[in-house]
Formats: sequence, structure tokens, C-alpha cells
Amino acid sequence: MFHRRSEKDLIRHSRKKKSSSDADRSRSKRRHKSEQREDKIKDYDISINDRDEDDEDLEIERLRQQRRELMRKLGALEDEKESKHEDESELVKEKRKSSGDPEPDTDLEPKAKKPVLDMFAEDDNCEAFITKDAPGEQKQNFYQLSLAQAPENPALNDNWDDSEGYYRVRIGEILDMRYSVFGYTGQGMFSNVVRARDSFKESKEVAIKIIRNNEVMNKTGLKELTMLRKLNEADPEDRFHCLRLFRHFYHKSHLCLVFEPLSMNLREILKKYGKDVGLHIKAVRSYAQQLFLALKLLKKCNILHADIKPDNILVNESKLVLKLCDFGSSSLVSENDITPYLVSRFYRAPEIVLGLSYDYNIDMWSVGVTLYELYTGKIMFPGKNNNQMLKYFMDLKGKISNRMIRKAVFRTQHFDQDYNFLYREIDRVTEKEKIVVIGNMTPNRDLQKELIADQVLREEERRKVLQLKDLLENVLTLDPSRRLKVNEALAHKFIQERL
Repeated sequence: MFHRRSEKDLIRHSRKKKSSSDADRSRSKRRHKSEQREDKIKDYDISINDRDEDDEDLEIERLRQQRRELMRKLGALEDEKESKHEDESELVKEKRKSSGDPEPDTDLEPKAKKPVLDMFAEDDNCEAFITKDAPGEQKQNFYQLSLAQAPENPALNDNWDDSEGYYRVRIGEILDMRYSVFGYTGQGMFSNVVRARDSFKESKEVAIKIIRNNEVMNKTGLKELTMLRKLNEADPEDRFHCLRLFRHFYHKSHLCLVFEPLSMNLREILKKYGKDVGLHIKAVRSYAQQLFLALKLLKKCNILHADIKPDNILVNESKLVLKLCDFGSSSLVSENDITPYLVSRFYRAPEIVLGLSYDYNIDMWSVGVTLYELYTGKIMFPGKNNNQMLKYFMDLKGKISNRMIRKAVFRTQHFDQDYNFLYREIDRVTEKEKIVVIGNMTPNRDLQKELIADQVLREEERRKVLQLKDLLENVLTLDPSRRLKVNEALAHKFIQERL
């Protein structure tokens, strides 16, 4: 019995051991599988991290390529060494940024502030914008680099011009691959003018007139180009005081005319040296002679300037030599279309206001009015409109002849059927326009008194002033057929007798 129980116990013990072994084996298998699963997860995480790093590097590389391409298009890409160094720096920054590390403080000293460029400044301090290198050497500034190296971007055309078609001039800009702009002269109705140095001619100074970018102004510029070529060819020795044109070119769709460099115009001379009092009679005589010589060349070439005034007469640095300029309104004498607004109003001849046929005499009238202004410092006929201009003409010279009125295209605007003058003025009380009929007009201005004014003159100066009065009286004749001719003006005592 004992033996049986022992056998049973042995069998039970054997079964227990087997069950325990199976459980241990099962637990071991489960543990092994769990460890394998964790290893896989770890491997997967590692592969994910590797892939993220690869993607990040690719993204950084793609951004770097985009940046390099953009810089190349804008013409601001430096040499390979600097670009590579910059790219590596960017990569370091990106990695430092992603890792959260602080950036090192390398700016130990504050950077010097660059000067601000003002192209309209009176003193053209261009030296401040040139980076100095070794002695005797100069690096090109930003504008020179951008224009010399960078390709033109058609997408930026609108940035070249302002809203009115004027070219946006930049100091330091290179025009036509040879002219370096260093100064800004001014802006007129048709163009703006800059000062530049010609690298093809030992940095010789020139003036460049940049015509506004529209069809009408371009045609005007081409007309001026044609007229100046004709005048310069007729005066190869430069003796007749018309502006010299060197050449022309196109820059960003703007016609550019290259001229000899000159200083101020006579309007500026008056403001600086003779405001409200005028210039010395000796200077007026010299300028008058040169203007008459210019008129002689115009007549020889069958050209009407049609806009002579102090603003369109330039002088050189010494103020001794003048040149007639701005031929944008000029035309051949055969192309004299009747228009009431030809020539600037204060310098407009009676035949233009009336609507009569005209010729070289309109330029002679303009010169006469200009000479009066140079000596007195005052505008001779400051009319606000053509009707008032006629009133001022007749205040000085008396009534316009019936013969001229009969032929006038615009006679009904200023005269009635009985040739009475219809003066249009503003009523001081009602402030409305009223018409005053004036039948008989007698001169009420004393030219001699206006010229001498309250001056105390030496005998020689007084004699020259009286000669100027006689010259003006003959130049400012209302009837153009009786007006002094250019050769007669050059032979006049005021011109021939020096002070």
C-alpha cells in the first residue's frame, strides 16, 4: 500500500514538475518574443530618426539651392568660396537652431552705419559710397556691380520709371556700359538730366538728357536729335553758340542724348547774381551777341527754335560763354503750323497769339524779351493768358494795325468787327470775367525809365543802356515784317561798341 501511494505521489510529482517546466518554457518564449518586439521597435525608431535627419538635410539642401539660384538671378552671388562658407554657416545655424543650442555672440563691436544716398543733394558726395581698398585702387560700388554684373530682369521694368515716365536715376549707375552717373542736374517737361563721366574718354564729363518713356516724348527727343545734328554739322568749329551733341543711345527704353557739360542756365544766373536788379550791362551785351549768333545759325539751317527763354540758355563754368539748348519744340521754318500756344507765354510773339503765319522773327522777339529780363531782372510781359499778353504788348507799342488784325485767325477772340480790343479781365467786386471794349490804345510804358530805373550810372554805362533801349524797340516791333533782322542786330551799336 505504501508502495502504491509512493507511486501515485511520484506520478503526481512528475506531472507537477512537467507542468512547471512547460510554464517556464512558455514564459521564456513569451519573454523572448517580447524582447524581439522591443528590439524591432527600437530598430524602427532608429530608422525613423535616420529618415527624419535625411529629410531635414535634403530640405536644407533644397532651400540652399533655391537661395543660390535666387541670388544668381539677382546678380548678387559672390565667389564660390564665400558662397560655400555662407552655406556652411547657414547649415550650422540650422542644426544649432534645431538642437536648441544658443548662437555664439560674434558681434563684439557695433557695425558702422552706412551713409544714406540722396541723389538730390546739392553736394554730390559720391566718395562716401566707394569702398576704399589699397592705395590708388577703388572698388565698384553697389550700383556699378549690379549694373555691370547682373542680367537685366524684365519683370522689374516698372521700377525703372516713375508714374510719369521719368527714369529713376541712381548715383553711381553705369549707362550704355561707359557713362558713370555722379550728379543730378534737374528735370524738365520732356526729360531729366544727369551728369556723368565717360570711361571711354578718360572720364571726361558729359551731360546726359534722358527722355521720358512715352511715345510723344520719344518723338520730341528724336526731333531734337535731328535738329542738333543739322546745327552741329553746319557749325563744325563751334562758333555759333548752339549746344553740342556728342552721341545718343537707348537705356531701358529711354532715348538718351549725350551733350557737352555746361553749368547753370540764365534763369539760375539771374537768381544768383541779379535777382530783381538784373545783370551788368557788359554781361548783357556779351550774351546778346552770342544769342544773335545762334539765331544766325538757326536761320542758315532753316530752323525755328520756338522756345527761347532764360531757362533754355546755358552757360559754362566761367559764365562767359552761353549755348542755346533744348530744341524739343524746334521745327523747320516750312512746318510753321498756326497754334496760339507755341513758345512759352511770356516770350510769345504777337503773331503767334493772333494766329498769323510766322518765321524766324518769333525767335528774334523771344531774344528781345529775354535781354530785357537779363538787364532788369523782371519779366517784360507777365500776362496770365494770351488776351492779357496782347494788352501788355499794346501798352508798350500802341494798337496793333488793322491789317494784322484782319489776317489773324484768332481775331474774334480778341477784337470785335470794328477792330476794337476786347480786354477780358476779372471784376474786383463780383470776381467774374467781364469784357472791356478798348477802341484807342496809346502806349503807357516808358522803356527807358524801366531800364534805368533808380540807377546812378556813369556816362559810358548810360550810353550802353540807351543803346539797349534802341535795340529792344527795333527787336520788339509788333509787325514781324518790320522787326530787326539778325544781321542788323549783330551790326547794332549796342553789340559793336564795347564798354
